[in-house]
Amino acid sequence: MTQTLVAALMWALVASLLIVRRKRADRSITYAAIAIAIAMTLNVDAVYAAVDPVLGSTNIATLIADALLMIGLFFLGRGVMRTGEYRPQLVRAVVSCPTLLASLAAITIAFSFIDRGTTTTRFMADLGAQPATATYSIINFAYGGIVIATMMVLAARQYRSNHGIHRLPAALLTLGSAFGVMLCLAVLTMDIAHTTGQITLMRAVQPIYSPLSLLTFLFLCAGFVAQPVVRRAQHYARRRSTTALADRLEPLWQQATRVRPGLSQAEPISASDDPEGRLHREIVEIRDAMIDSRITFTITDAEHALLEQAEQHLIGHDQSAPTPTEPPQDLDDADIGAPHQEERPL
Repeated sequence: MTQTLVAALMWALVASLLIVRRKRADRSITYAAIAIAIAMTLNVDAVYAAVDPVLGSTNIATLIADALLMIGLFFLGRGVMRTGEYRPQLVRAVVSCPTLLASLAAITIAFSFIDRGTTTTRFMADLGAQPATATYSIINFAYGGIVIATMMVLAARQYRSNHGIHRLPAALLTLGSAFGVMLCLAVLTMDIAHTTGQITLMRAVQPIYSPLSLLTFLFLCAGFVAQPVVRRAQHYARRRSTTALADRLEPLWQQATRVRPGLSQAEPISASDDPEGRLHREIVEIRDAMIDSRITFTITDAEHALLEQAEQHLIGHDQSAPTPTEPPQDLDDADIGAPHQEERPL
């Protein structure tokens, strides 16, 4: 049931990203969501039981799902890293192509040594006692844990550097990443306990797997969706503020253009024009009238304060302007999945 919910969350995230991020040049987060969504879908029992027999009934679908998960995390980490200026060498190494390729090669080699039998939807429960299976899972989750921990650091830095509503996506991503790291640690503990015969320890950890998995995806998906939504809301809020300032400045601008017609006499502006362009033009023509020695044009202290407020707004130094972010700015969107059926009790 957990895998079905996670898969549904991931496809909902994919749909949301395709809508709200369709104009973005960097599609790393979208590619990551698609890869992880496919991986999580393959981990659904009914899908797995239908797909693996087509591939030879050797549980090769597990390797495909986990490889897609790694690839998704790779794109996720790179997308998050690119949204901020904090890119230390260690972070770049973690989300580099060589690290991904080495990890994929390692799980492929480990997988080849597993005595896999026929298709099973209890891959780790049935085969986890084998050292090769434990090695396979440990490599998979070690890679995922490192990438997610890196993203957690980036998200936390973004949270500290932002204020107000801009902190919401970073907070959700930080929480989701923290749950993801705990999920990876739980899986690593189960892997080691299973292969060393510590069944009691493994069963003690198993109950927290499903809640951690669901919380990881829930918070991370919410964080990645919140990022473009917050930015879009900020854009509309700024547009409204710009329009309001232009309307308040218009009487003063009309006075200025009566004594010094300027460009507006030839090309009148209206409320339907671009708000930023309209406000800029009003400010420029008012300032031109103020400094033109050929005419007499004075303004009151209140009008001067309004003019300065409009200028500060236009250059982005007002409280309504969006605040620069560091990482996930789209931090926003990391998600972490699991090897097939890792959570199932024996």
